[in-house]
Amino acid sequence: MARRVLHRIANVNPDSVTTHSDRVLYNSIGVFIVLYFVYATVGGAAFVDASSNYSHPWWRWLVGPLVAIGVVAYDRAVVGRVAINYERLESPDPKDLLRRPTIGLYAGRIALALLFAVIITEPLMLARYQAEIDARLNEVHNEQISAAEGSGAIAAYDDRLRELKDQTVAEDGLVQALNTRAAEKRRDARKLYEQAIADSEGKGASRRTGCPPGGFCDTLVQRSRHLDDQATKLDAQAARLQDTQKAARTARAAEQADLTAKIASARSLNATVIRADAGFGARTQAMWYLVKTDFWGIGAFYLGIALLLIALDCAAVGLKFVSHGNAYERSEAREARGREHEAAIGYEQILKDVRRYAEATSRVMAEGIGKASRDEEIAGVAIERARAHLYDSVAGSPMPPLPVIPLIERHPAAAGTLRNVDSLRA
Repeated sequence: MARRVLHRIANVNPDSVTTHSDRVLYNSIGVFIVLYFVYATVGGAAFVDASSNYSHPWWRWLVGPLVAIGVVAYDRAVVGRVAINYERLESPDPKDLLRRPTIGLYAGRIALALLFAVIITEPLMLARYQAEIDARLNEVHNEQISAAEGSGAIAAYDDRLRELKDQTVAEDGLVQALNTRAAEKRRDARKLYEQAIADSEGKGASRRTGCPPGGFCDTLVQRSRHLDDQATKLDAQAARLQDTQKAARTARAAEQADLTAKIASARSLNATVIRADAGFGARTQAMWYLVKTDFWGIGAFYLGIALLLIALDCAAVGLKFVSHGNAYERSEAREARGREHEAAIGYEQILKDVRRYAEATSRVMAEGIGKASRDEEIAGVAIERARAHLYDSVAGSPMPPLPVIPLIERHPAAAGTLRNVDSLRA
């Protein structure tokens, strides 16, 4: 039972599979078709998942079987097709049973296998190396984010922000310079005042106690007060400068806050867009980068699995190709050629019967026409005899003799009619 099921899956007639080698062959083809159906289902679902940026839609398991059914239908059509030669149907030579296989049929299947190797095998390989691909994509995304920081809107915002900060620093520098000068003058004033105190105690340069007006101590005190006054003026100047800078500072602070918000928004948008670039194309590019950079670690294994899946894809049709002319195909060819030969002979006999019927019909029509003309002649002779008999009865003298009426079979239009009819009846 299982064998017949596999034969039906392989799209061959189980009754014509009579040898052990053919049973093994078509059982293997049926198993390969079942395996390929599973592989194509999973691969089709993986392709849909990769196309949806790995959102794992539930309907991918509806698309996968449809894809698998389409390819399996093509394989079953190729496997179940027997290239029967319908020329020289009467020939018993086994060489005349089958036609040579057409390359176009198998070339189309090879092209389909390569196409499905890209569409189905690649998503499966991407799922196999998902961790390595994620690490590579993270590295690529970081590089892209760094590149985006140095160009575009973010770079312009950063330049403007640095310009505003430089302006603020410059203004702060002017105020700080005034404050620094004021602090230096106060420091100098403290030193002069301390020298004046020391001089008033007799420890200074004059060696005199007290601080009389006009003396060295008094001069130091006056200079100290003058420096304090200058420091006060510098502080006031710095305060006025800050007041004049307040409006510009406020505007710059608002612009800086706006630029900072724009930079943050642009960075977030760029990061979202860049990290969203992780679909089928980006993962394929990352996969090939890993294959090239680590061929013996990832590349060899990747190519090995890909070739294995492609071999599974072409296994059924490949077995069909190499088994051309086996006992099953010859048996199917003999049966088909026998039916065709019988149909041809029957058709030829029908044509002969039609031709004979046409000939017989034409002869019958010719005989009917001859009889009709003879009947007309007989009617004329009968009229003449009746007229002669009437004349003889009335006038009392006989009329001249009438011509003899020939028999029907002696009429020229009916020559050989009875012989032909008898031959047709025979």
